[in-house]
Amino acid sequence: MKNKYHENLATPYWLLDEKKLKKNLSLISDIREKSSAKILLALKGYALWKSFPLLQDALNGCCASGLHEAKLAHETFGQEVHTYSPAFKEEELEEIASISHHLVFNSPAQFKRFAAKAKAFNPLLSIGLRVNPEYSEAPKEIYNPCGLNSRLGTTLLNFDESILDACDGLHFHALCEQSSDALENVLKHFEEKFGKYIPQMKWINFGGGHHITREGYDVEKLIRLIKEFKAKYNVEVYLEPGEAIGWETGTLVTSVLDIVHNGMDIAILDSSAEAHMPDTIIMPYRAEVEGAGKVGEKAHTYRLAGNTCLAGDIMGDYSFDTPLTIGDKVVFEDQMHYTMVKATTFNGIKLPSIVVKKEDGSVEVLREFGYEDFRDRLS
Repeated sequence: MKNKYHENLATPYWLLDEKKLKKNLSLISDIREKSSAKILLALKGYALWKSFPLLQDALNGCCASGLHEAKLAHETFGQEVHTYSPAFKEEELEEIASISHHLVFNSPAQFKRFAAKAKAFNPLLSIGLRVNPEYSEAPKEIYNPCGLNSRLGTTLLNFDESILDACDGLHFHALCEQSSDALENVLKHFEEKFGKYIPQMKWINFGGGHHITREGYDVEKLIRLIKEFKAKYNVEVYLEPGEAIGWETGTLVTSVLDIVHNGMDIAILDSSAEAHMPDTIIMPYRAEVEGAGKVGEKAHTYRLAGNTCLAGDIMGDYSFDTPLTIGDKVVFEDQMHYTMVKATTFNGIKLPSIVVKKEDGSVEVLREFGYEDFRDRLS
């Protein structure tokens, strides 16, 4: 489809729309103001650090999943850094503790092994424990942190009360692209299991997975739940959205390289589901394509496929009003979150460039990738 996308930009590229990002941030900022919650950016979902100056006024900082994310938050965001890991390595503890404001352990064993050491490295550090409320409405088991035999968080059965004197807060994470109704249900189970410990805490972290910026999300209910919880327990409340920050703020722009036929028309693109859009395979889910419909909905149906040798490198089957031709642009919607952070150079395929569309309509290329990025990942 020859369309509004800049013909002078070489595909593939991710295109961040500043105006859409600021719209999300305005809503996040409003929630923060009305609820008095502190809201952190989950770097695991969105880590486009050159856009962080746009985020800083709306958020309180970042949550990190280990040393590298903590360093990125410390170096580029400049506000609170909250670090959690399923298991910390002792040789990384000093550096993590020195740049973090909150450090959250996954198990009482790690808490007892490392909490005092971490505080010695940074006396101002606030120490917490991730708990498992053993309830989630996550739509897919792979994204269910409270599923059977989950390693994420401590269940009530495995809670160790001997850590309480050194524990400032509890963290739970049980949502995945979900509503405030799902949060309400999780909170009930969290309070049933761990409610007796909450009055001893300075803060409670509600984790991520809040689909705040999705159309139809009940923002007023989220605000009410936070305010009621804060009033009931007199604690600070944190949220850690990642996907909600980047939700529907940009696209992945690709080009048709060839069209082959084997029972159906197959358009081979200069991108890859496996390398550039892995969640479409892992979750799986069907990415929306600008101007396209479902199979048979429009006159011309194609399978959109990636340019690697993986047989399953397929984006899906889509239909278009007019036939695709070589050189046409195919634009995948909503590709800012869980794309760049997961992208690889599998099969030597080039990473998409990173481009931003400014509010005034101008376009800036933030980063282009080449052979060296593939070569230097290995040795």
